[in-house]
Amino acid sequence: MGARAMETTRELESTSIKYQIGGHAEKMWQRLKGILRCLVKQLEKGDINVVDLKKNIEYAASVLEAVYIDETRKLLDTEDELSDIQSDSVPLEVRDWLASTFTREMGIAKRRPEEKPKFRSIVHAVQAGIFVERMYRKTSSMVGLAYPAEVIATFKDVDKWSFDVFALNEASGEHSLKFMMYELFTRYDLLSRFKIPVPNLISFAEALEVGYSKYKNPYHNLIHAADVTQTVHYIMIHTGIMHWLTELEILAMIFAAAIHDYEHTGTTNNFHIQTRSDVAILYNDRSVLENHHVSAAYRLMQEEEMNILANLTKDDWRELRSLVIEMVLSTDMSGHFQQIKTMRHTLQQTEGVDKAKAMSLILHAADISHPAKSWELHYRWTMALMEEFFRQVPFLKSFNKSSSRSNGYTIKSFYNSTSKDTVGCFIDFIVEPTFSLLTDSMEKIVMPLIEEASKSESPALGTLSQNSLGAVSNAEAQRRPSFKSTSDGGTHMENSLATVDLISFKDNLMKIIQANKERWKELAVEG
Repeated sequence: MGARAMETTRELESTSIKYQIGGHAEKMWQRLKGILRCLVKQLEKGDINVVDLKKNIEYAASVLEAVYIDETRKLLDTEDELSDIQSDSVPLEVRDWLASTFTREMGIAKRRPEEKPKFRSIVHAVQAGIFVERMYRKTSSMVGLAYPAEVIATFKDVDKWSFDVFALNEASGEHSLKFMMYELFTRYDLLSRFKIPVPNLISFAEALEVGYSKYKNPYHNLIHAADVTQTVHYIMIHTGIMHWLTELEILAMIFAAAIHDYEHTGTTNNFHIQTRSDVAILYNDRSVLENHHVSAAYRLMQEEEMNILANLTKDDWRELRSLVIEMVLSTDMSGHFQQIKTMRHTLQQTEGVDKAKAMSLILHAADISHPAKSWELHYRWTMALMEEFFRQVPFLKSFNKSSSRSNGYTIKSFYNSTSKDTVGCFIDFIVEPTFSLLTDSMEKIVMPLIEEASKSESPALGTLSQNSLGAVSNAEAQRRPSFKSTSDGGTHMENSLATVDLISFKDNLMKIIQANKERWKELAVEG
């Protein structure tokens, strides 16, 4: 199908345009070529119904032929159901479109060589152009987001741990979050499952990107949001935890990751509290930024065109919101040690792990994951974070001079918090223990699923689509997610419990973390 569509596109592009009507027809031609290219890419990826896409390509080609090609005008068959349409009531080109779309036979009458287009036919052509534009809008809504070739190339590595989100951001024209959200919403079939309109998702993602760019942060920006979202995706598929989560919970995970730092000011919670900012006053010094991230993101969805959750049931909406709030608030570093302590205590108990707590740990780990990524990525993120920290210094100096009383947040303590030694301590006492706990938690959750599936020879062990996962109800099993990952060769393979290797997952992370720690030591020695 993809080859045939590509051939159709090449034929259309090689056709000369014989009439240009006030630039409008040329515009329609360009837009139609764009939609054809988009359709071809979707065909080759195989992610959308091929039959429907092929029909749309053929329809678009018919419209172009009716308006531009070889000065040919196609007439309705006199015995056809549409023959009662009066020529003066409907533009000729629109009737051609109706005939080519809804009838089987068409008579052909060619214009005499000496005949030139009259004013009336030009008006009709413009009207046809408007009709084509409407078709374009409808088709683009069905197809979704058009992927540049460079973006497609970067997404071949989206299932890998050290995915280069900077390369994606460059390839996408600084729209890495929008493309990451659309890619994962599509891969997990969330658009279909929760009836999320594609235009709404795109509008919402673009609004998020605007908010992430509001303060021009070097670190807490849309690239960081895309990176955390991809990392959450990696953890879900490579630990097997996605088999434990429902589709709604996976939607909550990806959604929370995407919004978790929305409209970040580039300053810390402590900065807001000590400087008595408006947002600190609003949220009573409690998880100041995190509360704002959730609130502001949900405020976006008050606009109808951005409401991606409009078709959720009331119960699903409330459950998702509750999960999202808990996950995003868990990214407040002031609650880190309490979160770790609570999860360690949970693992020592015989009962199961609380889902909201486990999901919060996943997002928290993803949020601080760059020290566990390749050195090139980790170093780049660290320098961006340092730059963002140092941007606070002028504000601190100004506040300390104007403040009538000491707040304990001195310039000296700030500089101490951004030293290379502090980076090493952050890895030793925050990152490494967090990922160790994460892998222990995933093991407690996933291993019983693997064992149960193995004993019962469940299809879940081999393919994800069946999802018979041991001790769960039939209704619960039906709510499990479906997902396809892309291998290096670009073909699809099903992620399943049989592919989960938690030992390798943990060993790989710890090796990278240790290697990065050694690099920092080397840099410290070098001065």
